[in-house]
Amino acid sequence: MLNALEILTTVTVGLMVGVEFSVAFVMNPILNALPEDSSQRGHTHAGRMLGAVMPVWYIGSLVLVGIWAVAGRHHDAAGLVAVAGALLILSIVMSLLLLVPINNRNKTWTPENRPENWKQQLNRWERLHYVRVAVIVAAFALVVTALT
Repeated sequence: MLNALEILTTVTVGLMVGVEFSVAFVMNPILNALPEDSSQRGHTHAGRMLGAVMPVWYIGSLVLVGIWAVAGRHHDAAGLVAVAGALLILSIVMSLLLLVPINNRNKTWTPENRPENWKQQLNRWERLHYVRVAVIVAAFALVVTALT
């Protein structure tokens, strides 16, 4: 049963990392290369869509890692899993305090009502997102290492 949990957790966290990595290094560069109104509208749509899905994915990943840490507490890799969980908690705290407020504003913008500094706000979100991606990549690396 623990093996199935380990696999499910690894796949779930890995897919989340893949999506967030793609946002940082594929989607955002594509959206940023579009003409201004299209770029802003694309970011708004992405913010709405991913803003609805990612909280469930982050919390679900954390819950799975937590269950694994408890269920496998007597195994050698339990410490790695626990540290991965701490990193996922950090990523959630970062999201709630730093990224979500910007995304919530972005979700309401249109070309007619966006603030003058909308590009600066999105650039700040992107810089913070790079840090969050690094944190969750580290968590994923620990989860994978715990399998070996």
